[in-house]
Order: sequence, then structure tokens, then C-alpha cells
Amino acid sequence: MKSWFMAGSDPRDYELGIDANAVRNGKNSGYLKAKVAEPRGFGTMMQMFKANDYINKRMRFSAFVKSEGIEAWAGLWMRVDGPQHRSLSFDNMQNRPIKGTTDWQKYEVVLDVPQESVAIAFGILLTGKGQAWLSEVQFEEVGAEVPTTSHEGHDDLPEKAGNLDFAEDGA
Repeated sequence: MKSWFMAGSDPRDYELGIDANAVRNGKNSGYLKAKVAEPRGFGTMMQMFKANDYINKRMRFSAFVKSEGIEAWAGLWMRVDGPQHRSLSFDNMQNRPIKGTTDWQKYEVVLDVPQESVAIAFGILLTGKGQAWLSEVQFEEVGAEVPTTSHEGHDDLPEKAGNLDFAEDGA
């Protein structure tokens, strides 16, 4: 399939393709599904491209997604990479996962593309059994009034190290 490719921790357990029967507003959909009874890890249908045209912009990756039988979770994702493949910003919707069987719903990921950015990757990921379709995919610049969705995973961390002498028991 042009521009899209399969990746992930266990891509051989997943399949991607075009589905002309699962349409939204007359548009074909792409799909990602588990192709084995007990899929390991995750698979992703993705694209990756140079960041040059998007430097110092806020970008939104959005799509309508529907799902069937997703037992673990799925989500849109986007990553902005700097030199040496270092991730500068990332969101995979793990804090707002797609699960089960759902009808078409619009989802989005919004990230800033800083000056040192080299590449941008986006796609949809699936962990475990099930299938996800995406349609009406968009990648567009948005204004600063649109909040980013990046969650660096540090909101729930303590402010500083603690109990270094192991004097306190419990949480």
C-alpha cells in the first residue's frame, strides 16, 4: 500500500490493507488487524517523512476510526524525532485508548515540531486481538490555541527523590 508500511514490536502478527467495503463518506479505509489467534506485542500501520516543511509548526494528525473486537487497545499515534532518532515529542493515545467495538469516531493527536526536528512519524497501532479501520486521514497545521495532546508521562511523578535511606515503609 503506497506511503503506508507495517512496523511495531511484532509486525508479523498483524496485517494492513485497504478496505473498499468499510467506507466513510464515500472514502475507502485502511485497516490494521491481528492475523493470528494470539498476537504478541503490537503492530502499527504508519508513515514516516522528513520534518523540513513542518519546523516550528503545531501539527494535527486526525482520522475517523472504527474498531471491532479490540481486546487490549488501539490508538492513533504521532512522534517527532530529532537527530540520532531521539524522540522530541510523542503521543499514542494510551491515556485515551480505543477498545472493543466502536463505530466511526474522530480522533486526533497534536504535537509541536521544534526547530531541531528531523522526522515525523504517525499511524495507528493495535495491541492484541481485533481490527481497526481509519478513514478521512488528515495531517494539518493548527494554531497555538489548539492544545497539544503530548503526555510525557511525568504528571504523576513526585517532585523529588525520596526514602533514600529506606526508613519509611509503605507508599
